[in-house]
Amino acid sequence: MNQNVRISLYIAVPIIFWMLSGFFVEDKKPEVIENTSLSSIEIKKSVASYFQPSIKLKANSISERRVEVRAKTTGEVVQIGARQGDFVEQDGLLCSLGVVELNRTEVKAPFSGYIESIVKPGNFLDRGQICATIIDLDPIKFVAEVPEIQVSKVNIGQEAIIELITNQRVNGNLTFVSKSASPKTKTFKIESEIVNSSGSIKDGVTATMTIRTDPVLAHKISPSILVLDDLGRIGVKVINSNNVVEFSEVQIIEDLEEGLWISGLPDSVEIIVQGQGFVEDGQIITDNLITNNG
Repeated sequence: MNQNVRISLYIAVPIIFWMLSGFFVEDKKPEVIENTSLSSIEIKKSVASYFQPSIKLKANSISERRVEVRAKTTGEVVQIGARQGDFVEQDGLLCSLGVVELNRTEVKAPFSGYIESIVKPGNFLDRGQICATIIDLDPIKFVAEVPEIQVSKVNIGQEAIIELITNQRVNGNLTFVSKSASPKTKTFKIESEIVNSSGSIKDGVTATMTIRTDPVLAHKISPSILVLDDLGRIGVKVINSNNVVEFSEVQIIEDLEEGLWISGLPDSVEIIVQGQGFVEDGQIITDNLITNNG
């Protein structure tokens, strides 16, 4: 199941029950109960540890340079020095023209790269017409867009794991984070530059970029212990130093198969992991039994 959908369900289901409860429960004064053991709960001590959150984004590979090499004079193409798809070194011959201006008869590669297209011998080129299109694939860039709500977590140098639709996988680092958002999408352009000396990574390939952001102190919990307070805030129920039940609002950092990582709690805290639906703020817990202050 999609991570965002799972998190939405964790939040939405309690909200629905919380809203529906208002239709079926009549307003009444709280009942005063004498000190009595009502039921048992389970409490677990949780100690925060450093967790490195990740951000997954759609990305595309983009060649470092793409240049249309143009003729500097007019004449018939009498020879080509490479074929479409070939790798050509810088200053390698692309097109040779039969013209009077002998010093301009050769069109050469401005840099080393791959030939995307090239004219055939016998074609006639006017001055400024394209002889060949050459692309540089080393290095190659992977470009993605990060939402404005997450851009503060993204920095140059962070690890970027890139999984291509071609089943290739490469590791790199963020080399660029834009300072300006797109006016239309409100996203920020980011790039990771990857060494591609073999040319195995093609231009324009779809990929998933996973950014490993800076580590933060967080708690790992089961999503089943999440509750909502009367204001609709998501959180957990904890036991404070006086053995009193408290609601603590939390923020979800990341939802993984092995558990939910959250922030907003002290570094060390006792969390009610079972029976949290049967306790209320202010109740005293003794030997894991609920006691009502009457």
